[in-house]
Amino acid sequence: MKNIVLTSVLAFMAVSGAHAANIIDGNPLYRPGEGHFYSNFAVESHSEAIEDWGISEEFGYGITNDLAIFMKTGVSEAEGFDYMSWNDFTVGLNYRVLDAANWKADVYGVYSLNPVWGDHVPFLDEDVTNYTWTLGARAGYVGDGWTLAGHVDFDYANSESFNWGDDGVHSLSVGVDGQYLIDEQWNLIAGVEYTGMLDDQFEDAGKWTGKIGANYNLDETKYIGAYFMGEMEHSTGDWEWVDGFGFGVNFGIDF
Repeated sequence: MKNIVLTSVLAFMAVSGAHAANIIDGNPLYRPGEGHFYSNFAVESHSEAIEDWGISEEFGYGITNDLAIFMKTGVSEAEGFDYMSWNDFTVGLNYRVLDAANWKADVYGVYSLNPVWGDHVPFLDEDVTNYTWTLGARAGYVGDGWTLAGHVDFDYANSESFNWGDDGVHSLSVGVDGQYLIDEQWNLIAGVEYTGMLDDQFEDAGKWTGKIGANYNLDETKYIGAYFMGEMEHSTGDWEWVDGFGFGVNFGIDF
């Protein structure tokens, strides 16, 4: 009888520990456990015009503890709903190549369409639809009450899905994201990313984006967050702040 009770307790602790290792709370190194779905839903304004809003959804599934599949999509409106568009549809795979006690590392591949549909534009119109392939990696350290992670993304965009003979557009994004736990309910997040165009015709055009916010854990499977964003860009070598700041709220759930 004692053995049965001890076995049951250990099994419960193992399951609880496995779930605790995948708490969704805005952590930049979060990933779903095997057999778990997750959803991250966001509503945010653009930094140049707070009356222009967009909504986005990321939905994923943990095939194993190391391999996850996900999709993203988003729609936006401008000038009091005079203009609306379905901006993108994205699918991707994420694989954890390193899962040590504190160090984590992922590699991922992503394919997206943008835009899929817009204001009076036919579905998948060949004149406006862009296709983007992304290869990326993210790695970081999970400390006692804090997490720091960096990522590198390489994008190849083209007007045709598999037209490898076309030069297309190439860009590189490098960023750092962090999280600090205040207590069991509250945590702070911040991140910065630089995206640079790699093709000569863009004259080294690039953009810095920054984000800072706070998340509240409803429980270990759900959280809600709020944040604001800013942008700084250059197209001819002169840096300029984009007027205003963007604001957003998001809701995440693991199930």
